[in-house]
Order: sequence, then C-alpha cells, then structure tokens
Amino acid sequence: MKTFLLNAIMAAALLGLVHSTFAADQKAATDLGVVQVNGYRDQKIATVDLSKVFEHYYKTIQSNLSLKQEASGMEKEHLQMVDSEKTHEDEWRKLIDKANDQAVSADERSKSSKDAEAKYADLESEKQSIQEYDREAMGRLQEKKRQRRDDIVKEIQGVLNADAKAAGYTLVLDTSGESANMAPVIIYSDGRNDMTDALLRELNATAPPGSLDTNSPPSTDIKN
Repeated sequence: MKTFLLNAIMAAALLGLVHSTFAADQKAATDLGVVQVNGYRDQKIATVDLSKVFEHYYKTIQSNLSLKQEASGMEKEHLQMVDSEKTHEDEWRKLIDKANDQAVSADERSKSSKDAEAKYADLESEKQSIQEYDREAMGRLQEKKRQRRDDIVKEIQGVLNADAKAAGYTLVLDTSGESANMAPVIIYSDGRNDMTDALLRELNATAPPGSLDTNSPPSTDIKN
C-alpha cells in the first residue's frame, strides 16, 4: 500500500501540459513564414514548443516542487495511520490468542473474545478511514494540480498572444502538439520563426534566484 500510494501521489503532484492539436493544410511557402493555409494566403506563421515552455517556466518548476512537498506530507500522514492500524491489529491478535488460551479462566476468555470483536470493528473502521483519506488526498492534489496548470497555461498564452501580435504573426503552431493517433501535428519546420526560446527568456526574466533549480525547496517568493 505504501509504494502504491507514494507513486500515485507523486504522479498526481506533477503538473502536466495537455498538448494542443492544430489541423493545418500547409503548401509551398512564398516567403519566410508566409504560406497558404486552408485556402487563405498571406498567413505569417510562427511555431512554439509549448511543452518546453511550460516545463521550463519557473512557475511550473516551483509549483511542481510545492506539490511534491505536499505529497510527501500526505504520504507521511498516510504512513502514520498505517502504523496505528498495525499496532491495533497486533492488539487484536493478542486478544484472539488470549480468548483461545485454555490456561486462563473461562471468564477471561469470554472477556477477551468480546474485546477482540470490538477491536476488530475498530480496525475495519480504521481501514476505511485510511482509504477515505487516500482518496481525498489524491483528489485535493489533482484539483490543485489542474488549477495551477490552467493558470500557468493561461499566463503563457497571454504573453505568447501579445508577442505574436507584436511580431505580425497571424498563426502560431505548437510543435509539441500531437494528433489523435499520437503522431506529431507539425511534421517539419525550419525553426526560423520559432518563438520558444524568446518566450522562455521573457517569462523567466523575473524568476527569483534559485527558482529554476528543480532540486531546491519551493521559493517563498512565489505564490503557488
């Protein structure tokens, strides 16, 4: 149970970016970044690797660290509950042994048997409490992960849209996007109009010191 819960919580804690998919009918280019798409001419096209931007944005890194920290705290509480359950199970087994011990009086055996029944009922309740805690812990982490992911994606999208408009692009394609059959949506790009690195530099320009370190504790300067 320990390994399963730890893996599940850690997996839930990590932010994930769902690849955007774009359907584009791309023909011969007439100029750098100018192509015919779905019958419309004079489209100035740019590309961006949204997965890379999302993954290396300092707010994503810090949110991941914070979620991992929360997951570790939940795992610690889970293990404490499991240890308590094990202690009570040991007590129940001792009561069962005493109830079956012919060396003690019938009254003592009867009392031990009743105590064992009560202890077993408590154990069943304790097991249910652990299962409920695990479900609720996973639910809280997943909801927090979803909210943080959505907020970060929205922020990245806002900066990207502003930069694309300023540069005169009419369409930006996500090179990390995949089609329904898991194949890349963008088959080829020469990279000349790729916005990925510039966008990352802009987003991380105000990153607090150490906030890009994936092994450091979450920065207290960042609101998660």
